[in-house]
Amino acid sequence: MFKISTLFIVIFTVNCFASPQNAEKYGPREFPNGEKWTAIVAAYSPEIQAIDAAFSKIPDAQIEQTLTIKGVKYQLGHFKGEPIVIFTTGISVPNAAMTMQMALDYFPIDRVLMMGIAGGVNPAFQPGDIAIPERWYFHDESVYANPQADNKGGYILPDYYEHALKRYEEREQNDPNAPAYENIGFIHPEEMSVIKQGWSEPRQMPYFTVTPELLDLTHKALSSMDDIKMPSGHPINIKVGGNGVTGSVFLDNAEYRNWLQRVYDAQVAEMESAAVGQVCFVNDVDWIVIRSVSDLAGGQQGKNVENVFDGIASGTGAQLLIGLLDQIVKFQSELPSQSQ
Repeated sequence: MFKISTLFIVIFTVNCFASPQNAEKYGPREFPNGEKWTAIVAAYSPEIQAIDAAFSKIPDAQIEQTLTIKGVKYQLGHFKGEPIVIFTTGISVPNAAMTMQMALDYFPIDRVLMMGIAGGVNPAFQPGDIAIPERWYFHDESVYANPQADNKGGYILPDYYEHALKRYEEREQNDPNAPAYENIGFIHPEEMSVIKQGWSEPRQMPYFTVTPELLDLTHKALSSMDDIKMPSGHPINIKVGGNGVTGSVFLDNAEYRNWLQRVYDAQVAEMESAAVGQVCFVNDVDWIVIRSVSDLAGGQQGKNVENVFDGIASGTGAQLLIGLLDQIVKFQSELPSQSQ
């Protein structure tokens, strides 16, 4: 557990290329095996402010250095002796993927803990509640299709997508976590292809699964810490497991929210986690995401209240993040000294 592997082969199409023999010359830094940091990640300002506020109350949590690289601020320090780096990814899928890969190239990151807000898709959720999904899916990778002129409700689908649908249906028979794909109007969901070291070709992946050991440590954190409550004193609902969905969409539509429940059995929807999960998967880095509900993703009556609850929801999520960090420190202290 908690091993890092960072080997990248970069191909240049202008007059030269990097072969496997000189990939080390062109690739990112390789770090000594003994350097293992925890990355604490959020997407934007209210989330990182909640993390910084929580850290400021802990005597043995220190930020010792701040670096800015390509516009991204990295806070370097320690949490109860464990090295950490704290940074924001920026909002939405491209920013999350870019900044996460940059961080893995710059620092000896061994595990990633992401904390932030999300829209509640599960009808049981209210603002301040917390979801820690086991799997993360991209929900807006899609084919936008024209309708069939002679078949109401039918759509003209490209051949490649019709073949893909057959594969998806076959997978549903063997994978209980496979999405139950159906279109929503002209939008037909599909999957991106992923490539990583050791694979000869890209593979379509319906979801990315968080590190089981970190999910177990989250359960231990919840059993050992005080109940997390809203500022009013109202206890919150916390669900560990299930599915989360990511897309380049601020979701505020009840029909689409219901579709996410049917297709993905989604607990929450947001804009970064699956991208972070994909980058961690490709780099063999452990990861988990804590998402605190800031709004109901279109399930509310009237206007979305994300701007009212983003700070409060970030605060409840930060409490669980600190509890999980405590469990990681405890776990690390119990490892044999030669493996730390």
